[in-house]
Amino acid sequence: MENQSPIIEQILASISADAPVRSILVGAHWTVVCSRGCGMASTITGDKPHGEARVRQAGQLHTQSARQLAELARSDTPLEASIGVAAINSLLEVDLSQAVELNAASVLCERGAGKKVALVGHFPFIQKLREAASTLWVIEQQPSQGEHPPEDAVDLLPQAEVVALTASAFINQTMEFLLGLCNRDALVMVLGPSTPLTTVWFERGVEILSGSVVIDENAAIRTIGQGATFQQVQGVKRVTLQKAPSLPAF
Repeated sequence: MENQSPIIEQILASISADAPVRSILVGAHWTVVCSRGCGMASTITGDKPHGEARVRQAGQLHTQSARQLAELARSDTPLEASIGVAAINSLLEVDLSQAVELNAASVLCERGAGKKVALVGHFPFIQKLREAASTLWVIEQQPSQGEHPPEDAVDLLPQAEVVALTASAFINQTMEFLLGLCNRDALVMVLGPSTPLTTVWFERGVEILSGSVVIDENAAIRTIGQGATFQQVQGVKRVTLQKAPSLPAF
């Protein structure tokens, strides 16, 4: 829609609550901020060959409030943005009564069956989705054989009937661009543990959010701090929210 603020601005503006930052952990794969709750985001370090951009005030970030820390989501430094998105997720109050515990792969295979599907990001269910869809385009920063580079999104996303966008695009500042490419009639989904589970997305043409909430903070911190991939992270529950009242059970 015209004259809308970027999605990052809308989400930040929607957060009225604040809380002290209890702890911050930057793991190999996941970043965690604990404030009101425990929020996760992908750890993205950038692609510099010799060292990474520094996190400003590293060692002192815990002295900020969670709402202040959430402002880092605007940062062009990927690792700072990861911390900022985790801080956002630590503050969001997710209405679990409106959530369904579903696997994103199940939702996509059901809704994308026989349709042209575009998946931005590499996920383990690609083969399963390829079998369900009539056409599957996988768009990835570092594409494998049969996948497409980011520049192909300009041609492919407008053609797709179903679009699934990795929430990492929210961290690396490409989400706004990708949302703008989606066909208005397409079913658009944002997925991944970094996803801010807020209804703000529904005002931007997104119909389904598939993310995670931390239900056991100690277990999540212990496993993430020991280098866990998402499949190894404990204390986390997958949840799906939809703009419509409910999703069918699979």
